[in-house]
Amino acid sequence: MKTTAALTAAVLALTGCSTGGAQWSNFNTREAGSEIDTGFFGNATAQNTSVQSGASSFAINLNRRFSTEVNTMVTFPFNSTALDETARATLRQQATWIRQFPEVRFKVYGHTDLVGSTSYNRRLGLRRAEAVVLYLTSQGISRDRLDAVVTFGETQPLIVTEGRERRNRRTVTEVSGFVESHPTVLNGQYAEVIFREYVTSATATTQLGGGGGAGGGAVAPAGGGG
Repeated sequence: MKTTAALTAAVLALTGCSTGGAQWSNFNTREAGSEIDTGFFGNATAQNTSVQSGASSFAINLNRRFSTEVNTMVTFPFNSTALDETARATLRQQATWIRQFPEVRFKVYGHTDLVGSTSYNRRLGLRRAEAVVLYLTSQGISRDRLDAVVTFGETQPLIVTEGRERRNRRTVTEVSGFVESHPTVLNGQYAEVIFREYVTSATATTQLGGGGGAGGGAVAPAGGGG
């Protein structure tokens, strides 16, 4: 009877803790890395376990975060691969973010608007992706970490219109995987990646310096595509 009473008291005590859990929300109970799945204590460990076992895709999770924290898209003038100052500033932000994760590879997708032939626009989309890769390498990103660029040409417009549309003339940078072929290449080091971010997050931010390097890229001949 005493054992049963003790167990009952313990259950009630635990129940009281769970129902009064709101009082703990003001404490710093998050462990490093838990922000990846926006959970509290234990979730980062579960995330690490699922990634290492292959049950969860680290690349997908990281790409979601990349697209949330950084503008992944730059746009271009009509029939051009030139990177203006706005585009270069965006790519410098991308490069700063990419440098945090030396284990990870990225891919750049090129797009055009619907003006011009399909074949010309595929080539133009590829040149735009190449211009972005060239600029990222000028910012210290190894070319080996940038997967072969891809062009969708005019096939995936953001704005469906037959006319000129700058938002369709774009590149998009995405996480594509790891430097090696499988997530387990980290060999248990996923927690080290998270810890490195945790330490870096305590560093005061500074203004990013100017661009330089690859410049704006070449301008395609007039009379082509979008």
